[in-house]
Amino acid sequence: MPARLRRALPLHQVSTVTQEGWSGIKNGQLLALAATRFDAFITVDKNLPYQQKQSALPVAVLVLDAVSNELSCLLELIPALEKALISLMPGDYVLIQRPE
Repeated sequence: MPARLRRALPLHQVSTVTQEGWSGIKNGQLLALAATRFDAFITVDKNLPYQQKQSALPVAVLVLDAVSNELSCLLELIPALEKALISLMPGDYVLIQRPE
């Protein structure tokens, strides 16, 4: 997802996989690493829930489901994302979809 999306979340500590030096790490290990530093892992990978056992997730996972992964489309999801971030618990899985 675009690194610039983090600017839309100024009240949160946001970092990208690349900034953390985690590029190339597979999803299972990536989620474990994220759990050591963050409360939530935000992704556009809609296949992630099918690749990982949801009940065993070490960190809350939020999947952004937009028309495209372009910044303008993802920005539409920010209000719903902010709302979801308020009450997350480790292991939660939340699909954030475009408002109807």
